[in-house]
Amino acid sequence: MPSRLTLRLLAVVTACVAVLPVLSVPALADQEAITLPPLPVRLGEGQPCTQASAKTATAAPWSGQALGLARAHQLSLGEGVTVAVVDTGVGSGIPALSGRVTALGGADADCPGHGSFVAGLIAAAPQKGSGLVGLAPQARVLAVSGTDDRGAPSAQRVAQGIRDAAEGGAGVIYVGAALRSGRSELASAVDYAAGKDALVVAPAAPDAVPREELGPDGEPPRGPYWPAALPGVLSVVDFGPDGARQQKAPPAYQPDIEAPGGSMVSVGPRGTGHYIGSGASLAAACAAGAAALVRAHHPEMSAEQTSRQLTEASYPSDTPRLDPYAAMSTVLPAAHDRGGLEAAKPPAARMAASADSGPRTWGFGIAGVCLAVVLLVGAAGVVIPRGRSRGWLPPER
Repeated sequence: MPSRLTLRLLAVVTACVAVLPVLSVPALADQEAITLPPLPVRLGEGQPCTQASAKTATAAPWSGQALGLARAHQLSLGEGVTVAVVDTGVGSGIPALSGRVTALGGADADCPGHGSFVAGLIAAAPQKGSGLVGLAPQARVLAVSGTDDRGAPSAQRVAQGIRDAAEGGAGVIYVGAALRSGRSELASAVDYAAGKDALVVAPAAPDAVPREELGPDGEPPRGPYWPAALPGVLSVVDFGPDGARQQKAPPAYQPDIEAPGGSMVSVGPRGTGHYIGSGASLAAACAAGAAALVRAHHPEMSAEQTSRQLTEASYPSDTPRLDPYAAMSTVLPAAHDRGGLEAAKPPAARMAASADSGPRTWGFGIAGVCLAVVLLVGAAGVVIPRGRSRGWLPPER
């Protein structure tokens, strides 16, 4: 018959074995997103508009944990801030955005669905039966057209969209386009937005490159892309669940910050269902949502100061990684000009820890304890029988 000690040790081991699978739940939850329909980048001629998705993501997307949203939302939900979405429009019948969308012109109709998708990443409110929540779920959305009805942007449309958004009172202006031309026109619009104290956020690379823009060997251009490359614009690149960009993603040009943008889950242009998509434009939406959190938490900060909070209070990496909680909680040294902004670096001791480190730390701790218990059980299985057989006498006796 096994002793009581052996039975107790076996019980602890069994408990550890039962706990360990829980540590892999986030990875399993991400599998649900794979079954969602993909969001089109843009529509071809004659292609029908994107319809409501019939599938809903019930688990929380990976990006929420990577950004530490549960922790960040303890400080701010984006209330009182308006984020303009200069894109394909934002659908008027999206429950997760209900009552918080104002559309200029015909921007309340979204045929491709991209503008609605990024609006969900920025500001979707929690819904029953859904794990999706935007970065700033109490922010308002100002829908502004920056493309034609097929989703193709132009410098003229985007520039006018930025001006209209700034005039409409947006504190953060998201631009979904990464253009190869139109620098001067877009620079004038960005300057106008800066004069209205609005922060422009844009992708440092396109989600896809049209065939006519590919090089002789089929290689995509390396930028610069506008308006992201303009001074004063927060330029954003994407990373996926594995921490890297997707293979064959168009090269990013001098990004200021990186944010989740691969295998992202969000709403469609209508209905309660969800889509999945990837690209730098989706990472820019995350950064725009984080900017709304900062501006709501620190209403005294200017657009330039908000941009500095996002970049300098970020997680250290080759390209700094977005950390919304740190952006709201870190106190940066004073900087009075552009040179000061570049020179001033926040002390490492004051940098808030990455919000998603807790679950990983607990996971390693539990795994370590379980390993130690298993080793103890193994040692006990050898030592106890031998000790009893010798009457617990030393070896030399």
